[in-house]
Amino acid sequence: MNDGDGTLAAGSQGRNFGPLGTALVIIPTYNEAENIKAIVGRVRQAVPDAHVLVADDNSPDGTGKLADELAAEDDHVQVLHRKGKEGLGAAYLAGFRWGVEHGYGVLVEMDADGSHQPEELPRLLTALKGADLVLGSRWVPGGRVVNWPKSREFISRGGSLYSRVALDLPLRDITGGFRAFRSETLKGLGLQDVASQGYCFQVDLARRAVKAGYHVVEVPITFVERELGDSKMSRDILVEALWRVTAWGVGERVGKVLGRGGTHQPLPDATQPEADATQPERDAERPLPDAGRSRPEAGHAELVATRVEPAAEQSRPEAGGTGPDAKQPES
Repeated sequence: MNDGDGTLAAGSQGRNFGPLGTALVIIPTYNEAENIKAIVGRVRQAVPDAHVLVADDNSPDGTGKLADELAAEDDHVQVLHRKGKEGLGAAYLAGFRWGVEHGYGVLVEMDADGSHQPEELPRLLTALKGADLVLGSRWVPGGRVVNWPKSREFISRGGSLYSRVALDLPLRDITGGFRAFRSETLKGLGLQDVASQGYCFQVDLARRAVKAGYHVVEVPITFVERELGDSKMSRDILVEALWRVTAWGVGERVGKVLGRGGTHQPLPDATQPEADATQPERDAERPLPDAGRSRPEAGHAELVATRVEPAAEQSRPEAGGTGPDAKQPES
């Protein structure tokens, strides 16, 4: 998506946000053969300008092969084949690196199971015109969940509340995974240090963005429980989230007492080698290239919880690639 102009966001300290550029929707998959065609089709219909990257963890059910078929029919769809199941966080980190190195201005997180509604993506992209990061939120006014058992809602609400209190973050939905980042934001989050997965991965990135002073906006979404396939939620993911969030919270409080503060520092400049889509594990380890722009003042991220109307349809980028400077990933 290319909005063509900068937008001054209310409540963002007078910052002038630049144009977004083309959006890349990253969809991690593991055994999502029943869902992948439908979700990719819905994304392409909702935001025709956007490109899609399916990051498949060598799914035994043939999800990767189905994604290859979609890519063969549509030059806006690409596939990143990974060696095996390494977790949600690793898949997104590989996708982020691939997207940044291929010139995309916006990187979007979206589940493959249909729980994140592609039809709501224009709302996130509109809000991103005046923000560094937009979170699709279930727990702000206008947000809701559909077909969730009360036990699942309790876990999700409780996880966000605990994270908000422990980490002193002014966010309502910290664990949600429907998000839109400016590429410059991702470059400044120190992703080479991220080792968390699942719920915890989402908490970690939100924490880093707020502590670094980025302008973070929450917009309401409707989250729909998956109808096909199996949930990837597990006890191990919940346990990891609990202990990591607790450790981060304690560490930040100790740091403040000792006078170190809890703000993430910007990355130094780094010259990166050419992307290698066959080595996703390297993508998760290397820092993203430096953003090359001035950083916001740390500790002053502002949060907005308002409904934003979908953006008007944008002109399609030229076909035949994955972005302004894109190369095809190896299948």
